[in-house]
Amino acid sequence: MMDFDRSRVQWITSSGLVEHPFSVAAMERRVAAIRHQNAPELVWLLEHPPLYTAGTSARAADLKEPDRFPVFTTGRGGQYTYHGPGQRIAYVMLDVQRRFGSDVRAFVGALERWIIAALADLGIASEVHPDRVGVWVCPQDTTATERKIAAIGIRVRHGVSFHGVSLNVAPDLTHFDGIVPCGIADRGVTSLADLGCSASIKDVDMCLRQSFETTFGSGTDLVSPAAAGLIAREAVSK
Repeated sequence: MMDFDRSRVQWITSSGLVEHPFSVAAMERRVAAIRHQNAPELVWLLEHPPLYTAGTSARAADLKEPDRFPVFTTGRGGQYTYHGPGQRIAYVMLDVQRRFGSDVRAFVGALERWIIAALADLGIASEVHPDRVGVWVCPQDTTATERKIAAIGIRVRHGVSFHGVSLNVAPDLTHFDGIVPCGIADRGVTSLADLGCSASIKDVDMCLRQSFETTFGSGTDLVSPAAAGLIAREAVSK
């Protein structure tokens, strides 16, 4: 058992585009280490190359263009979602049992509040709905429907979480056309850029870190991927 401060969370930002299979393998290793108290909790910020992922509730009919991008089956909750450049992925590996007991819904609620607070710092008002997963933006035109700006899909194993959230900063929104995002056909997607917000990925990262510390009541320690034990082959392109 390693000696580290369990009140603090490591915070890692990867450059380039990280392949999905590598990220899943890295999360698996870290979750096992956290479970056995051999590593601190971790939030990992990254971007993926264009791809679709299928959660445990994914329906085949919701994959409208199966040959458009690589498709990965994953153990997280939820249905189909898109990941790609311009979207900030935050993989969250926390000791949910210690923080929330067996109340996974409380953990998801904290993730939602985290994203809503970060968006508020960027000047974007957002909300959640009990009948729809994710974080949504209501347009000023009251005749229009809400649009999703962030998706949430997690898995908890032996009390430790992995996978996490994806926040649309400035992705190509047409890439969502190949799926029914999260199984919701009557609501669209949006992004910070689509809403006229010029915040960069670095701006978003700063707000995410600040709001995480407030929401979860934990300090964060910025470390490099190498220092956290992630291999150097993480990035596939710049």
